[in-house]
Order: sequence, then structure tokens, then C-alpha cells
Amino acid sequence: MYSSVRERLIHLHHCRGVGWKTIDRLLRIDPSLSSIFSLPSSTIASMMSIFHERNSLFFQDLHSLDIKSMIKTYKDKNIDVITVLDDDYPEWLKHSFEPPWVLYAKGKIEWLSHLKMLSIVGTRQPTTEGIRALQVLIPPLVQAGWTIVSGLALGIDAAAHEITIEQHGKTIAVIAGGVEHIYPKQNRGLAERLMRDHLIISEYPPHTKPQKWQFPLRNRIISGLSLGTVVVQAKEKSGSLITASLALEQGREVFAVPGSIFLEQASGTNKLIQQGAKLVCTAQDIIDEFAYIFPSG
Repeated sequence: MYSSVRERLIHLHHCRGVGWKTIDRLLRIDPSLSSIFSLPSSTIASMMSIFHERNSLFFQDLHSLDIKSMIKTYKDKNIDVITVLDDDYPEWLKHSFEPPWVLYAKGKIEWLSHLKMLSIVGTRQPTTEGIRALQVLIPPLVQAGWTIVSGLALGIDAAAHEITIEQHGKTIAVIAGGVEHIYPKQNRGLAERLMRDHLIISEYPPHTKPQKWQFPLRNRIISGLSLGTVVVQAKEKSGSLITASLALEQGREVFAVPGSIFLEQASGTNKLIQQGAKLVCTAQDIIDEFAYIFPSG
């Protein structure tokens, strides 16, 4: 049916009823992923411990999807498919926790090979001070050759993308859902610019509508792509702190911009600093942390 493990992996990735751990289990049982296509439904169910309903959906997709046709359609739409088996899969992400088996990308995919990547995340409700912090931090980072990664969310994320574009830098957005379903809708225009001149990636096939549970999973990719994560304004319970926590788990650096003790949007970043994140006042504070890898900045 397929001539390569890569094609079989992409097929499995499109099947309903399977997640990261199921594919991991299948690869451990059969690294070629070839036997799964000839097994009866009952064997698959017992082998993978999938509930009956999910197994039924999986088995149906396993024997009905035409992945070669899908890949051609993606290509016609300028959507690239990159698997963990490919040479152009991002280096830092490959060495992160549960790296996505497959990425779907639209834009400058060659940027995924960049090593100087830095994530910038923060609240959806930034203050003027938060935006000013980005305006101070991003231009020197761009000048030093850093690619800025964020999550296309409202607030700090969108501003980080926009300021990087204004500075003629490179920026990558990681989204929940597929590239054909941009969320939030307010950032559709920004997303179109990114897909044309920069890059948007997702671990979900393009037709996938975003679900709430996908956002925390998306955060591990934001942090996993990068050598470090910078948090610019975040409340104590926020997705930005989840990203920072994931960065620590992945052995990456965490930076935080301090703020007033009277400002709710600074409560999370101040707490990160208490817990050991590097306090950031200038871009040089970030650049210095990686001088042992990039001596020239």
C-alpha cells in the first residue's frame, strides 16, 4: 500500500481514535508500521487498549483514507508535511517531551532548521507597559539573528509576531487546530501574512478545528522549538506559565520580565522570577545566556 514508513506514519496520524501514545506504542511493536494494515479490528483493539468506539473509527480510517491524494492536495495548497523521520524536522523539538510525530506547515519551512529560536509568550490582556517591553526586547533579538516563536493568541503573542515582522525579523506561529482553521478569528489577517512571508505550524492535519484541550499541547511545541522561553506579563494561572513549566521540563531556559506588585498581569512573571527564572530587563540579558552556544550573540 505504501512504500515507506513515513507515508504509513502520516496515514496513522490522520486516523481518528489515536493519539501520540498510541502511535508510540505501534512504533515500538512494529517500527515499519506495516503490519497494522493487515490486522483484524479485534487484534488492534486488544493490542492498543483502545475503547470500542475509538477502535471502530480508527479501523475505518485505517482502511479508507487515501493519504497520497491528501498529500497532493496539501501540496497544491502550499501546505508542507514534515515527519519526525525527516531531516528537516526541527532539531530542538526532536529532543523535547513527546515531540509531534507529524507537523503541518505553511510558509518558510526552511526556518525550522534554525537553531537560534526563542519563544515569547504572555497574557491575552497586556498593558501598555507589556507592549513597550516587547518593543524594547524584540529589535535587538532580531538584529542578533533570533527567530521569534509564539502562539498567535491575542495580546502578547500577536504583538510579538507583529513587532518581529515590523523589524524585518523571522517569526513562527504554533497553533492549535489545523492551518485551515485559524483561531482566534481576529488574527486571521496576521495569520495570512505569516503563512505568506513567515511560517505557521501545527501538529494537527489542516482540516482540524481547534479544541480547548489542544492549546496546552500546543504550548509544548512552542517551548520545544526554542532554546528559551520569555514570559512578558502573565497572571498566576495562565497558559504562558504552562509554557514556561514545559520549557523547564524540556531543559530549556526560562526568562521573565518583572512588573509592578500591584499589577495582576505581572503576578505570574514575578512568581516565575521567585522560582528561579532569569529576570529580564534588556535583550542582552537573554543573549548573554546563550553566549556559550553563539559567542557573537
